[in-house]
Amino acid sequence: MATDRDSVLEAAVGMLSRRPTAHLDEIARAAGISRATLHRIFPGREALIREVGALSLRKVAGALDTAAIEEGDAEAALRRLIEAVVPDAALCAFLAGENQLYDDPEINELWEVQDARIRALFLRGQQEGVIRIELSAGWLSEAFFDLVAGVGWAVQDGRLAPRDSAFSLAELFLGGALRRTPKP
Repeated sequence: MATDRDSVLEAAVGMLSRRPTAHLDEIARAAGISRATLHRIFPGREALIREVGALSLRKVAGALDTAAIEEGDAEAALRRLIEAVVPDAALCAFLAGENQLYDDPEINELWEVQDARIRALFLRGQQEGVIRIELSAGWLSEAFFDLVAGVGWAVQDGRLAPRDSAFSLAELFLGGALRRTPKP
């Protein structure tokens, strides 16, 4: 029975990233605890959602730091970011699917800080000539996080093997989905 806060949050992420409307009973069952125990840890659904959102953004910030995205060339930094963020792709899936967080100014501020760092990475890549300039850095950031969320859902649903997820994300995002034939 998982009664520590982190174990409960982990179970909540697993449930809420797949089923954002899951009831507290279902989340408690997924964590292996009673609803009463869940309420002792989190006073209600809103508090739980907010805590999972804050955890998700802390993990994204940690991935950005681990990847040292402000260092080196942009392509290498982006590849490091992919490797660092994929283990927590389910958290990005949760963020993508949970609209309740958009009303929280503190969560929005945390998100903006992380998004600004990623936009700066894409802008730097555009300035270095390695990232297409006809796509805005803001759009690239949005698309990147949506793909990370997609990885989270695909792994959870068994459509993508965890060991293939970083490679799949890098190939799709960096190379695009279109197959290119070499020019003679």
